[in-house]
Amino acid sequence: MEEEEGPVDGEGDSLYGAEMYAAEAMAADMDPWIVFDSRRTPRSEFDDWLESNRPSRVHRHGDPENGVSPVGWIAVLGPTHCPCSGDVTGLQESWEKLLDSGRQVSFDTVKELALNHDVLTGKWLMHLDSGFKVDHAWSCVARATLDGKISLVKVSPFNSKSNKKQVICAYNQNFTDEGEVMRLDSIIRATGIKCPLSYKPDVYTYLGIYRNNRWKLCPTIFESKFDLECVPRRSHIVNKVTNQEVT
Repeated sequence: MEEEEGPVDGEGDSLYGAEMYAAEAMAADMDPWIVFDSRRTPRSEFDDWLESNRPSRVHRHGDPENGVSPVGWIAVLGPTHCPCSGDVTGLQESWEKLLDSGRQVSFDTVKELALNHDVLTGKWLMHLDSGFKVDHAWSCVARATLDGKISLVKVSPFNSKSNKKQVICAYNQNFTDEGEVMRLDSIIRATGIKCPLSYKPDVYTYLGIYRNNRWKLCPTIFESKFDLECVPRRSHIVNKVTNQEVT
């Protein structure tokens, strides 16, 4: 599962943005990952693994002169994690047929393809400055994943060749289940994370729908902002397809 590492919506726009982000995501996905699989690795090893693989200190492009390989992502698999079983190849073939047909591309047409091919996973995205902020947030969601509250989380390594923020992705099984998406937001917030979140279905990633795409689709479908003044404190979540607040 690849993901864009670009800034939040509205930053860094360029004419060929969507293609550029898709290429970066594919390159990261193909490079080796650093993975803690809680289904196979003893819990007692987690603290040392977490300390040794802080995202602010793991370099995206490695150090070729010293024999250090590039790293695509750092990830934690939860104890109940199951790989996506959807038909991605069939999804992409249906997408090409849709484009060739000349039909209008909208959220609803993409959702229909996702349902037809059972490609329903999605993720909340957190874009954070490198250093303490990304390391701390990563520790929070990684521990929640180890405890079985999240199925999968991953974080992009530090990239000295880019001024972009590092991104953390926390996954759930079904982007069409609004209640499930909201519950994952609550789990993330319960770890202490207060930064803005945006939610992207994996179907968008597999179809190359990133910022500045030619279909003018917003690449994320929910936005979450934590309200520090509300009692009790909670997220304000907006459905970006309907522009309505989720209650």
